Amino acid sequence: MRPLRGSARRRLALRRDGLYSGVSDRFGDTSGQAWLRGYQVTGADGVARFTTIYPGWYQGRAVHIHFKIRTDPDEASGLELTSQLFFDDEVSRSVFTLPPYAAKGSQDVPNDQDMIYQQGGELLQLALLPTTDGYAAEVPIGVIIS
Repeated sequence: MRPLRGSARRRLALRRDGLYSGVSDRFGDTSGQAWLRGYQVTGADGVARFTTIYPGWYQGRAVHIHFKIRTDPDEASGLELTSQLFFDDEVSRSVFTLPPYAAKGSQDVPNDQDMIYQQGGELLQLALLPTTDGYAAEVPIGVIIS
Protein backbone atom coordinates (compact mmCIF):
# COMPACT_ATOMS: atom_id res chain seq x y z
CA MET A 1 0.00 0.00 0.00
CA ARG A 2 1.23 3.52 -0.76
CA PRO A 3 0.09 6.97 0.41
CA LEU A 4 -2.27 8.92 -1.85
CA ARG A 5 -0.12 12.03 -2.26
CA GLY A 6 -1.90 15.14 -3.52
CA SER A 7 -5.36 13.66 -3.11
CA ALA A 8 -8.16 15.78 -1.68
CA ARG A 9 -9.95 14.93 1.55
CA ARG A 10 -13.27 16.71 1.79
CA ARG A 11 -15.51 16.81 4.83
CA LEU A 12 -19.01 17.97 5.62
CA ALA A 13 -20.36 18.23 9.15
CA LEU A 14 -23.62 19.19 10.78
CA ARG A 15 -23.90 22.31 12.84
CA ARG A 16 -24.84 21.71 16.49
CA ASP A 17 -28.54 22.21 15.61
CA GLY A 18 -28.43 19.42 13.01
CA LEU A 19 -28.30 21.55 9.86
CA TYR A 20 -25.94 21.20 6.89
CA SER A 21 -24.79 24.31 5.05
CA GLY A 22 -25.76 24.81 1.42
CA VAL A 23 -28.91 22.69 1.69
CA SER A 24 -32.63 23.35 1.47
CA ASP A 25 -34.65 20.50 2.93
CA ARG A 26 -37.38 19.70 5.46
CA PHE A 27 -35.05 20.72 8.30
CA GLY A 28 -34.27 24.25 7.04
CA ASP A 29 -32.83 26.38 4.26
CA THR A 30 -29.11 27.20 4.39
CA SER A 31 -28.71 27.72 0.63
CA GLY A 32 -25.70 29.86 -0.27
CA GLN A 33 -23.98 29.20 3.07
CA ALA A 34 -20.79 27.13 3.33
CA TRP A 35 -19.87 26.56 6.98
CA LEU A 36 -18.35 23.27 8.21
CA ARG A 37 -17.37 22.27 4.67
CA GLY A 38 -13.90 22.13 3.28
CA TYR A 39 -11.07 20.05 1.93
CA GLN A 40 -7.39 19.48 2.41
CA VAL A 41 -4.89 18.17 -0.09
CA THR A 42 -2.69 15.42 1.33
CA GLY A 43 1.03 15.90 1.73
CA ALA A 44 3.82 13.58 0.65
CA ASP A 45 2.88 11.27 3.53
CA GLY A 46 -0.71 10.92 2.25
CA VAL A 47 -2.10 12.55 5.40
CA ALA A 48 -4.72 15.27 5.70
CA ARG A 49 -5.70 16.84 9.03
CA PHE A 50 -8.71 18.91 9.96
CA THR A 51 -10.31 20.41 13.03
CA THR A 52 -14.07 20.71 13.35
CA ILE A 53 -16.80 20.88 15.97
CA TYR A 54 -18.57 17.89 17.45
CA PRO A 55 -21.41 17.46 14.95
CA GLY A 56 -25.06 17.82 15.78
CA TRP A 57 -27.69 15.31 14.69
CA TYR A 58 -30.85 15.23 12.65
CA GLN A 59 -33.94 13.08 12.88
CA GLY A 60 -33.54 9.53 11.65
CA ARG A 61 -29.72 9.34 11.55
CA ALA A 62 -26.88 8.56 13.93
CA VAL A 63 -24.23 11.22 14.62
CA HIS A 64 -21.80 11.31 11.68
CA ILE A 65 -19.53 13.38 9.44
CA HIS A 66 -19.39 12.86 5.67
CA PHE A 67 -16.04 12.64 3.92
CA LYS A 68 -14.77 12.18 0.38
CA ILE A 69 -11.37 11.18 -0.92
CA ARG A 70 -10.62 12.22 -4.48
CA THR A 71 -7.48 10.82 -6.18
CA ASP A 72 -6.91 13.84 -8.43
CA PRO A 73 -8.73 16.93 -7.19
CA ASP A 74 -7.85 18.98 -10.28
CA GLU A 75 -9.21 16.54 -12.85
CA ALA A 76 -12.80 15.58 -13.66
CA SER A 77 -11.62 12.00 -14.18
CA GLY A 78 -10.30 11.47 -10.64
CA LEU A 79 -11.62 8.54 -8.61
CA GLU A 80 -13.77 9.39 -5.61
CA LEU A 81 -14.71 7.56 -2.42
CA THR A 82 -17.61 8.93 -0.33
CA SER A 83 -18.32 7.65 3.16
CA GLN A 84 -19.13 8.66 6.74
CA LEU A 85 -17.37 8.66 10.10
CA PHE A 86 -19.47 7.79 13.15
CA PHE A 87 -19.24 8.83 16.80
CA ASP A 88 -19.54 6.71 19.93
CA ASP A 89 -23.12 6.88 21.25
CA GLU A 90 -22.02 7.26 24.88
CA VAL A 91 -19.80 10.24 24.02
CA SER A 92 -22.60 11.78 21.93
CA ARG A 93 -25.09 11.43 24.78
CA SER A 94 -22.64 13.21 27.08
CA VAL A 95 -21.88 16.01 24.59
CA PHE A 96 -25.59 16.59 23.91
CA THR A 97 -26.21 17.41 27.60
CA LEU A 98 -23.92 20.46 27.27
CA PRO A 99 -24.74 23.90 25.89
CA PRO A 100 -25.32 24.72 23.08
CA TYR A 101 -26.20 21.11 22.12
CA ALA A 102 -28.59 20.58 25.05
CA ALA A 103 -31.17 22.89 23.47
CA LYS A 104 -31.91 20.19 20.87
CA GLY A 105 -31.64 17.21 23.20
CA SER A 106 -30.33 13.71 22.60
CA GLN A 107 -30.11 12.02 19.22
CA ASP A 108 -33.08 9.86 18.28
CA VAL A 109 -31.16 7.10 16.43
CA PRO A 110 -28.19 5.32 18.01
CA ASN A 111 -25.52 3.82 15.77
CA ASP A 112 -26.89 0.26 15.82
CA GLN A 113 -30.24 1.50 14.47
CA ASP A 114 -28.76 3.69 11.71
CA MET A 115 -29.29 2.38 8.15
CA ILE A 116 -25.77 3.35 7.02
CA TYR A 117 -23.99 2.27 10.21
CA GLN A 118 -25.60 -1.18 9.85
CA GLN A 119 -23.65 -1.61 6.58
CA GLY A 120 -20.22 -1.66 8.22
CA GLY A 121 -20.23 1.61 10.14
CA GLU A 122 -18.48 0.02 13.08
CA LEU A 123 -15.35 0.05 10.89
CA LEU A 124 -15.65 3.82 10.58
CA GLN A 125 -16.50 4.66 14.19
CA LEU A 126 -14.01 7.16 15.55
CA ALA A 127 -11.94 6.15 18.55
CA LEU A 128 -12.20 9.50 20.31
CA LEU A 129 -9.48 10.57 22.72
CA PRO A 130 -10.29 13.34 25.21
CA THR A 131 -8.11 16.47 24.89
CA THR A 132 -8.00 19.67 26.91
CA ASP A 133 -10.56 21.33 24.64
CA GLY A 134 -12.59 18.44 23.17
CA TYR A 135 -11.69 15.21 21.42
CA ALA A 136 -9.21 13.98 18.86
CA ALA A 137 -9.15 10.98 16.54
CA GLU A 138 -6.94 9.50 13.84
CA VAL A 139 -8.55 7.62 10.99
CA PRO A 140 -6.37 5.61 8.63
CA ILE A 141 -8.34 4.97 5.45
CA GLY A 142 -7.15 2.72 2.66
CA VAL A 143 -8.42 2.98 -0.89
CA ILE A 144 -7.91 0.16 -3.36
CA ILE A 145 -7.39 1.56 -6.86
CA SER A 146 -7.49 -1.07 -9.57
